[in-house]
Amino acid sequence: MSHSVITVETQENVSQKLFIQPPTSGLSLQGRIRIPGDKSISHRALLLGAIAQGQTQIKGLLLGEDPCSTASCFQAMGAEISELNSELVTVTGIGLGNLQEPTDVLNAGNSGTTMRLMLGLLASHPGRFFTVTGDSSLRTRPMSRVVKPLQQMGAQIWGRKDGSLAPLAISGQALKPIHYHSPIASAQVKSCILLAGLLTEGQTTVTEPALSRDHSERMLKAFGAKLDIDPQTHSVTITGPTQLVGQTVVVPGDISSAAFWLVAGAIVPNSELVIENVGVNPTRTGILEALAMMGADIQRLNEREVAGEPVADLRVRSSRLQSCTIAGEIIPRLIDEIPILSVASVFATGTTVIKDAAELRVKESDRIAVMAQQLNKMGAKVTELPDGMEITGGTPLVGTDVDSYTDHRIAMSLAIAALVATGKTTIQRAEAASISYPNFVPTLETVISQ
Repeated sequence: MSHSVITVETQENVSQKLFIQPPTSGLSLQGRIRIPGDKSISHRALLLGAIAQGQTQIKGLLLGEDPCSTASCFQAMGAEISELNSELVTVTGIGLGNLQEPTDVLNAGNSGTTMRLMLGLLASHPGRFFTVTGDSSLRTRPMSRVVKPLQQMGAQIWGRKDGSLAPLAISGQALKPIHYHSPIASAQVKSCILLAGLLTEGQTTVTEPALSRDHSERMLKAFGAKLDIDPQTHSVTITGPTQLVGQTVVVPGDISSAAFWLVAGAIVPNSELVIENVGVNPTRTGILEALAMMGADIQRLNEREVAGEPVADLRVRSSRLQSCTIAGEIIPRLIDEIPILSVASVFATGTTVIKDAAELRVKESDRIAVMAQQLNKMGAKVTELPDGMEITGGTPLVGTDVDSYTDHRIAMSLAIAALVATGKTTIQRAEAASISYPNFVPTLETVISQ
């Protein structure tokens, strides 16, 4: 592998520029890839382990910055968590209701999951006071979607913009159970309320307009919570208070990280990649369905179940993609994969329409605006919609100067687009990839074949 394809330049030990220049003869991608552990499951394993009785052992934890934020918050409240690594992490829980009042502000870093899930627990710890903040990006992201239902349960939470923006202050209370009809299908909203319900006497129910990812339900059940699930009405009921008991959790590979290789393998000519040990929970496989609609050649191999979660190896071969419409019920199951799906759409014949995804505007960046701007800079034809994008495929991409806007999924999506662009692409602030995929660039180097 010659180093002409990828070079990285780090400035002042922080900001990173990633240069990608495919050879004029083109390149292909070949090999087997082990992706990092699932981010959603890593967060929940640390969080539930911290509040359970006894020991939880976590194998395959994601070593990104976000799970580190979750671990440090719970360490500050009394849980013992061994040094984070992907082999084995041991969490010694403190038991339900025993979170200690931290001596300092809890910092969720860049992690919306950490902040939103944790709020349900903090609000339900009577007589204790907590303050939570995050980095500059997280302090702009909407928290009212979890604060409002918690306030309906009797929570006392203060923050900027009437409690909708961090930093947030929480005075723990004995909460009352509610039946919450969520206006959006959001695993974070659902999980936050279920976690508040863990400590609340009686039955707390969340009903969603569509099914969101169900990692919290699967793991809460494994740890011993009393849960009733009604798939017909997209409702989950938790009966509290229930004591949780430490478990062994094997974290499968993150399908959101696999998505970059699935699209890369589909659009880079003469490629074949096998991505091993991918979590294929049906609430997360929207990306596989969308790529199937586009005609991608993807096979599931070696299907199995690990710790209550379905897992498979995925083989992708390059193919000709066609346009499709991605909207409606599938959106909550692929919301994080839309940036890389927009890259796939650039290489599909016809016009792909992505809609019902307004949620993307309040992620780590406004992902609709940023992906449209950056892909258009490279010569694509992308039109922003209020809740998505319209992408006319078939225009060749040309390398240029693009920016991740410190959003990990955008940094990686632009890197994949650059593999099929002519000339040199420079990705500013490429270090953002380490939020969820610290090894992304070295992995890319190992599969490039010239």
